[in-house]
Amino acid sequence: MASKNSLRLLAGRASLDDVMEELCRDRPVFHSEADLQHSFAKVLWELAPDVRSRLEVPQRGSDRTEYLDLQCLGPESRTAIEFKYFTRGWTGEAGSPVEDFILKAHGATDLARLHFVRDIARLERFCRRPDQNGLALMVTNEVSLWALPGPGRRRTRDHDFRIHHGRELAGTLLWAEGAYEANMCSLRGEYPLKWEPYSDQGGPGGEFRYLAVFVDSSGQRQGQSSVGDGASPVGHDAPQFVSNAPNLTPVPPMPQ
Repeated sequence: MASKNSLRLLAGRASLDDVMEELCRDRPVFHSEADLQHSFAKVLWELAPDVRSRLEVPQRGSDRTEYLDLQCLGPESRTAIEFKYFTRGWTGEAGSPVEDFILKAHGATDLARLHFVRDIARLERFCRRPDQNGLALMVTNEVSLWALPGPGRRRTRDHDFRIHHGRELAGTLLWAEGAYEANMCSLRGEYPLKWEPYSDQGGPGGEFRYLAVFVDSSGQRQGQSSVGDGASPVGHDAPQFVSNAPNLTPVPPMPQ
């Protein structure tokens, strides 16, 4: 079993490292984000039977209701989890038992970054209890999300939202250098990013990695919000975001 860093514990019972190690044995690839959520909750229960998992839990504020992907309830603590499963096209067989997979190419990597950062901001709001932490988890086979941009690459409008390995997210992140205020995001914490291997199925698009960002409730400043801090409703009423397009016309949220 992996050594248990207290911050990386889920509901105070199972380490994320153990969950991901066990998960990738039978489920090295997922059909969808919902498939990832269900499979993750199943493995967590197998490793920590006294942890109860709840999907799509409403988080009610004074003027809005948002939905948390997964709430993990332990005897003495809890963990709020937001998932992202972003894929490039890949077709193959994987898993135990073996299954056929046809993964579609989501394409808009700028939106993947924006949505992931907004998940962190949402978790900073959700984790108000001293006995609760949060986890933003992304699994992907899209190399450009974890790879450092090449030298000489032009500055894109999602520059502040880049989540490549070794980056640190903190403070106010501007979209298109502030040209589109609705996509601005403010983070209260500081989050160094470390991508870790998940599975390798071989061939183009066959390498999967995951990024885990834990949010601690200790730095929570309750009752405050900023423009673009991710306070808009999510789920079926998710807001529209701007992509790396030639104009500022909103595009739909990242497909599942």
